[in-house]
Amino acid sequence: MKTSEINLQSKIREIPDFPKKGVSFKDITPLLEDADYFKEAVNLLAEKYQNKKIRKIVAIDARGFLLASALAYKLKVGLAIVRKKGKLPYKTVRKKYTLEYAANVLEMHTDAILPGQKVLLADDVLATGGTMKATIDLVKKLGGRITDIVFMVELKDLKGRQKLKGYQVKSLISF
Repeated sequence: MKTSEINLQSKIREIPDFPKKGVSFKDITPLLEDADYFKEAVNLLAEKYQNKKIRKIVAIDARGFLLASALAYKLKVGLAIVRKKGKLPYKTVRKKYTLEYAANVLEMHTDAILPGQKVLLADDVLATGGTMKATIDLVKKLGGRITDIVFMVELKDLKGRQKLKGYQVKSLISF
């Protein structure tokens, strides 16, 4: 399939009232399940970061792992993960955060990012920006240098980008 033939947005399924009434969930799994579409999404994102000398990609629990690990492989860089409280086995730093329908705590291993290391943050969806803002705080606490932040999908009405001011934010698909 040629890039001109692929409409990535057509592969995002909308689920009304999930995970709670009033939330319109954007499901990326149909895009991930289609080899051509997933490959194209990863290639489009990777080409933007080929020359940025990134050393690690930081992935957010859980669907962010899918996108970030494919990007890390494509860019030949390491992968650091951010998980919900209690899921990582080693010493961690943590940050409380809120999003549009819940509050939680994120953690990252204390040795996941080296001071001064250039990192790309990656997640599946930018909604309110709370999860990514908490991730930024964790990376900064460890001394990482954030080059860019990337999302597969951005929900513009929720204005999450406003919480990420001062960073280069990119998304493949916008609603």
